[in-house]
Parts: sequence; C-alpha cells; structure tokens
Amino acid sequence: MFEVRRLSKSFGGIHAVNDCSFAVDEGSITALIGPNGAGKTTVFNLISGTLASDSGEVWLEGKRIDSLRPHQITRRGMSRTFQITRTLEDLTVLENLIVQSRVTGIGGLFRKAIGSAEEARAMELLDFVGITRLAHEEARNLSFGQKKLMDFAALLMSEPKIILLDEPAGGVNPTLLEAIVGHIQELNRGGLTVLIVEHNIELVMSISHKVVVMAYGSVIAEGEPDAIQADRRVLDAYLGAQSADA
Repeated sequence: MFEVRRLSKSFGGIHAVNDCSFAVDEGSITALIGPNGAGKTTVFNLISGTLASDSGEVWLEGKRIDSLRPHQITRRGMSRTFQITRTLEDLTVLENLIVQSRVTGIGGLFRKAIGSAEEARAMELLDFVGITRLAHEEARNLSFGQKKLMDFAALLMSEPKIILLDEPAGGVNPTLLEAIVGHIQELNRGGLTVLIVEHNIELVMSISHKVVVMAYGSVIAEGEPDAIQADRRVLDAYLGAQSADA
C-alpha cells in the first residue's frame, strides 16, 4: 500500500536520513523504531510533506506523493500526528477537530463555518476516544492526555486509509496508553493501515505485525517482532557494547 524508496535528507553535513527504504502492507500495523537520532521523525516529515527530501521516492497506492504538499497528501488518504500536540488553544475541542479536517482548498472560505455533517462526524469521533463531554471546552483547558486524544480524533476526520502516529505513548499515563492502544487496534481491525514511530518497545512488539529498525538514518533490519527482538544488529544499535554482555 505504501512504500519509501531510497529516501535521503541532509542538514548541512549531517545525514539525518540516508538511502532509507521500506514498505507497509495494507491493513497492517507497522512500527518504525530506532535509538534517539536514528532519523525516524525526519522520515515521517518527509513522508507527510512537511519536509522536502534531497532524493528518493514516496509511493501511496501505486502513485508517487513525494512532490505533493501536506494537504494534497491528506486528500490521497494519509494523515499523521506529531510528537507535540498541535492545538489551537482559543478554539473548542469540536472546532479543533473540524478546522484540522479541512482539505477543500480556497473554496472552503465560502462555506458555513461548521457544517452539520462535519459536526456529527466530529462528535462521533470524540465519542470513540471517550471525550464527548469536552466537545465545547476550550482546548487550552485540556490536560496533556486529553489533547493527545483530541489530536487522535482530529487525525480521523479526513477518513484516512493510512495513519502515521508519532510517539502516541509519549508522556501519557498507563491508563490512557491502554485506551490509545485499544483505539489503534480497533481501527486496524476495521481495515485502517497504521505506521507508528514509538520508543516504547514493549508496546511496539505487542501490537505490530512488522517492525522496521533505523540507525544513523538508514534501515538496518525489518521483520516480524520476534525476529527483530533476536536480531544482533538491533541489539547493537540500541545497546552498543552492552549487548555483548547481554
């Protein structure tokens, strides 16, 4: 369904992403992992169009998308979250969902601010993540965890075919993490394809069908979770010399 081919990006003399290639199967949960500085978030930025690559290609359902702008990529069926929640503090939760879903271009300026269909969809998604009661609360009043749930709901407003989740477990408590994992798995069972960057290795290994491992900007291993956990290259990347003792 989705493929990255020989993607590269440098910042000055630093190769953040170097000849990176991997594929994501339709209907799967694929995890992109690696130590800090491996280039995972840069890859997400290149895929989603928020950063231009130096070279390489990104393909979605047989068509190249690496020359498209972020809103055009969203129209093609891909949506993403960010490590830091992207909240419009002065708007309500409901308004945040609707404004982040708009991918209609300049014609949207002449539409009614909130359409009934959009409001119904937004309320349905707020119910899905369990924060319907906060629909009319200003976003500034939400906790960090509630903002994470709001971002997750907003991600689904455009009815994507594939979602990119950048550290969904970061900074959340165990109860909220369990809820987020449940939402991801439920959506996946419904056919949604998921690509996830996450440092919580236990979480990754428990929900992923495939794991792609990056180090120093390149893919060093990929496969099923059990195989990845036993791969010496992965152990060395995470633990260095300590892996020999292990």
